Amino acid sequence: MDWDAAAEAVIARYRRGESRGLDQRQLTQLGNAAWAAGLCLLMTGRGDEAAEWLQRAAARYRESWEEAPPDSWGRPIAAMKALLLAGDDASPAAQWALDAGAAEAESPIGRYAATLACLVLGRDVEARMLAETLVERDDFPADVADALLMIAGLDRLEYDVAVENVLDSFERREDFLEDVRVADTVLVLQRLAAARGLEVELPPSDLLPA
Repeated sequence: MDWDAAAEAVIARYRRGESRGLDQRQLTQLGNAAWAAGLCLLMTGRGDEAAEWLQRAAARYRESWEEAPPDSWGRPIAAMKALLLAGDDASPAAQWALDAGAAEAESPIGRYAATLACLVLGRDVEARMLAETLVERDDFPADVADALLMIAGLDRLEYDVAVENVLDSFERREDFLEDVRVADTVLVLQRLAAARGLEVELPPSDLLPA
């Protein structure tokens, strides 16, 4: 994939969209476009530019929250992931998720938001308890739940197995947000793992930066 051309295309689309009057749905679309631009730029090795677009994505997701439908947990999740990949402080987005009630959500996506939030904030005991509620569910990716659980439990050996399984699931996936073929969840897990000295070496993949 020509990542530079892809970045230029999605940035141009973002620029066209930001000139309109924006409701919560359009703000989310802008967030998705900025997110895609950030990932494309990460894949080219243009880290500083990628960080700017990922920060912009997080801001757009936060703006969209006020008028969002109930249980729109994908927005704080996306904001946390964007800030983690930007190398920025994701704790405000994490606190936003928890203040909104993610830890008490019945849906797996809400519990996922709460687990990420607790890991971002260093509240690993709570993160482990939340991750345990995601394990062996039919409506949540088992490998992601396992990886979160192993990060929270500081189990590097089992994390290694889990994150490689997550990467494998991305390799077999056909649908990607904005058609940007990047294993973003793997990158986020590695950031969370690295903060605890658990980061592992992954096999080469076209879905990860070189």
